[in-house]
Amino acid sequence: MLTEQRQIQLADIVYDIIGAALEVHREYSYGISEGIYQEALSLELDDYGYEKETECDLPVYYKGQLLEKRFRMDLVVENDVVVELKAIEAILPEHRAQLYNYLRLTKKPIGILLNFGKVLRAEKYIYDPDTNEVSYFNVKSTRQRNLMNEDF
Repeated sequence: MLTEQRQIQLADIVYDIIGAALEVHREYSYGISEGIYQEALSLELDDYGYEKETECDLPVYYKGQLLEKRFRMDLVVENDVVVELKAIEAILPEHRAQLYNYLRLTKKPIGILLNFGKVLRAEKYIYDPDTNEVSYFNVKSTRQRNLMNEDF
């Protein structure tokens, strides 16, 4: 399991990814293709200075044998956060299962499922390599913690 400090570091990255997605959603609203959202989000993340890779091939094995078919992850940020994008009416269980499988196969610690629907939806998940389980990620970023401590 990740240390508390590492979870906070990753929460900061997640916070920025969601902020970038909000900016893209403000610009385009809904109804654009997933690929356009992906490219725009990638450009926004450039402004944050994050290392990222789009359309990442993920090899798949069956009984130890490499298959010709590959999974293709939409976006991986800072080599730790898998971002799966959707542009649909509602997130369904199979969309979550897709992200869960990416996390289990890559052993990446964090996954975000972003849906650019009428309202931007973001679901955050953490992968535990000890149990091979994926659960909801609800750690506050440093900025969120600072906001909670400010007097208004």
